[in-house]
Amino acid sequence: MAVLKLLGILAAIYPVASAVNSQSYTWKNVKIGGGGGFVPGIVFNPSAKGLAYARTDIGGAYRLNADDSWTPLLDFADDSRWNYWGVDALATDPVDPNRLYLATGIWDPNNGQILISTDQGASFTPSQLPFKVGGNMPGRGMGERLAVDPNLNSVLFFGARSGNGLWKSTNFGQTWAKVSSFTSTGTFIPDPTDSSGYNSDKLGIAWVTFDSTSGKSGTATPRIFVGVASNGTSNIFVSQDAGSTWSAVPGQNTTFLPHKGVLSPVEKVLYVSYSDGGGPYDGTLGAIMKYDIANSKWTDITPVSGSDLYFGFGGVGVDLQKPGTIMVAALNSWWPDGQIFRSTNGGSTWSPLWQFGNYPDINKYYSYDDSLAPWLGPNFVDTTLGDLQIGWMMESLSIDPFDSNHFLYGTGSTIYGSRNLLQWDSTHNITLKSMADGIEETSIQGLISPPTGPSLLSAVGDLGGTFFSSSFSAEKNIDGEVALLGFVHNSLTTAPQTEFQNPKWSTSADIDFAGNNPTNIVRIGTGDSSQGKQVALSTDSGASWNQDFGAADNVQGSYNLIYAALSFVEEFAGGKVAFSADGDTVLWRTNSGQGVLVSQFTNPFTSVSSLPSTAAIASDKKNNSIFYGAAGSSFYLSTDGGKTFKVTSSLGSSTSPVKIVVNPGVTGDVWVSTDKGLFHSTNSGSSFTTISGVSQAWAIALGAPSKSGGYPALFAAANIGGLGYFRSDDSGVNWVKINDAAHGFGSVGANVLTADPRIYGRVYIGTNGRGIWYGDASGAAPPPTATAPTTTPTSASTTTTSRPGTTSVPGTTTTKTSTAPTSTSTGVAAAWSQCGGQGWTGPTQCASGSVCTYQNDFYSQCLPQ
Repeated sequence: MAVLKLLGILAAIYPVASAVNSQSYTWKNVKIGGGGGFVPGIVFNPSAKGLAYARTDIGGAYRLNADDSWTPLLDFADDSRWNYWGVDALATDPVDPNRLYLATGIWDPNNGQILISTDQGASFTPSQLPFKVGGNMPGRGMGERLAVDPNLNSVLFFGARSGNGLWKSTNFGQTWAKVSSFTSTGTFIPDPTDSSGYNSDKLGIAWVTFDSTSGKSGTATPRIFVGVASNGTSNIFVSQDAGSTWSAVPGQNTTFLPHKGVLSPVEKVLYVSYSDGGGPYDGTLGAIMKYDIANSKWTDITPVSGSDLYFGFGGVGVDLQKPGTIMVAALNSWWPDGQIFRSTNGGSTWSPLWQFGNYPDINKYYSYDDSLAPWLGPNFVDTTLGDLQIGWMMESLSIDPFDSNHFLYGTGSTIYGSRNLLQWDSTHNITLKSMADGIEETSIQGLISPPTGPSLLSAVGDLGGTFFSSSFSAEKNIDGEVALLGFVHNSLTTAPQTEFQNPKWSTSADIDFAGNNPTNIVRIGTGDSSQGKQVALSTDSGASWNQDFGAADNVQGSYNLIYAALSFVEEFAGGKVAFSADGDTVLWRTNSGQGVLVSQFTNPFTSVSSLPSTAAIASDKKNNSIFYGAAGSSFYLSTDGGKTFKVTSSLGSSTSPVKIVVNPGVTGDVWVSTDKGLFHSTNSGSSFTTISGVSQAWAIALGAPSKSGGYPALFAAANIGGLGYFRSDDSGVNWVKINDAAHGFGSVGANVLTADPRIYGRVYIGTNGRGIWYGDASGAAPPPTATAPTTTPTSASTTTTSRPGTTSVPGTTTTKTSTAPTSTSTGVAAAWSQCGGQGWTGPTQCASGSVCTYQNDFYSQCLPQ
């Protein structure tokens, strides 16, 4: 019922136009190697061998495969369900291992939901909640907040945020009711002064743990523990009557926040990790406590003390095969590395994953294997102080309940683990390996596919301004994660060896190439002032970079590429960038109130006051002097290398232009996507035509044409009778939908596109949380469906309609009458109507005052003379 209701709502909001047919596409992830973002939860099923799941904060959930790779479970999430990718809690049913539950939401305007699966995540039914869920909020590594009763699996409990308390379901998660007898909603707020609301919200209930030993199969488990994000007051509560009444566990630690509560059933012990912050970025003190349930006794078993304790604790794992074996992870140990402790005697003694010898010598008790994601660092044990090889933000750590040699833990950039864990106890040396193959969690900020060199280059970041860099020396940014700048993708199926180097920042915000010299690339970043200048240039397709002033370097013997002058403060960062056709001028729309800037040769960046600070920007790919801009309903043109702009035409009733793309082979052939549709100009923006049937468009791209000499294939993330991803081979006259029910790509407005200029039909989609996808047509395109699309001019000036492949210059009007209409009709077509094209059977003569003008092989139109 819930599924049908959801589909009905979507149909009402986004009616599907029958005129847009679908073409089958094969979609695959561009392999970065797994990870790239925070993995706050890893859960093994205690009843089914080999069954485990991982949850991420912006990249959905995954199921572990027998070969240690992961299968994504939420790739179907589209624009109406993009918040499914924020998973705040996960529960796998210990009675019926086919059942899986996910609490999803990213603190967007919509309430969250519990996603219910009866087939291990192959499909889901949503159960709506009356409050928000914070998959990407502070404290998202606490948990698990969602739990299935191990004796009566129709019963579930879920701990909510924001003061919403504890909730219960008695029908496998289909409906939920608040547990009125549980009155603690948490007191901890990361930053009450945060006006954005992100850090000023209560973290709420942290975890729910059933004591399976207190009940029997078929009846509700009597004893349940619940941890709450409170400090200075009771924060762990217990029920002895299946949740009817609750009381604070006596003798508990009230100084810190309880992050995890993990049961060791044979010992009848509850192990609890504590930190003084909610995580994942804070936490400078903490403790590990164990609660002897039978004797109601707490014991402090914290592995270190004094000056050695400068972090809180997150992940906790117990070995169900070897009672008394426990592992705990430092939540935020930033120096000299992350840390994990292991005990085989219930916490009486511990051994670390590393320890100091004679300072500054450091002993690391592992070998290191990052072959699946080489960009993580050198493929050997790095003993350099401050190189975070073990990890950081380690909120999840689990030991396989069926295999004592197998454990996994999540970090801020990947999943690490081992298949020889028991060697820790014998030789005190294990093989530590990146084991996140299939978890592509990166947030993509920019993509380019130049006509020469590597097929793809990416600018990579993360949601909300927290960005990553993968480097041999992982560098922490102000938000706590590492920077992942971007990659040269020489292969789409093999992980890159390294990310962009020298310079490295906490963000890569955008990237562009020079049309006439496409091996020359510009990228921009966002970081603090200590990270230096935020523009970098490459002359070798991204293999190396330079941000120095430098003298002129002769490139390809045809022009001088001069490194732009980059002397400015940290606020000059982020935003969007456009590189002139010859690569000597950088136009930069900053994101920090500094407006639009331009630099040519060795001159410092100067302000461009004639272009709004919110403008979308692009360069002409053939004419080095021409740049384009769009803001509000206005289109802007510069013919002096971006120094000055003037308004040349209108984009209808648009208020928010999104993207400008330019035909790489034709000066002045420009496309603009906006909140009101898709617009096309063939005269450098002197006038535009509105593409019929496109009510809203976001990312757009031009790729290889369908045939030699044809117009580039046009790709759009748009609303064309419904939201989706589309391709047109005839300049927007006919469209095919290229995504399908299994590939929604999340938030359509957050994604970026580029298309391959060398492979017809190939498009790349950069998502906000699921990395990069590439798609290739795998079935024949359906026949054209458009009959008489109308394109109306958006400027009072004459609409130029030069045939793609010709060159039009600003201020001139070029028209071409269709020379090969296929119709033999003797009627007269009205102005703005179709008058020719392949398969056209209508009139080819135009009413007085207009002429039949070639648009493309499929469409000619009566346009005013």
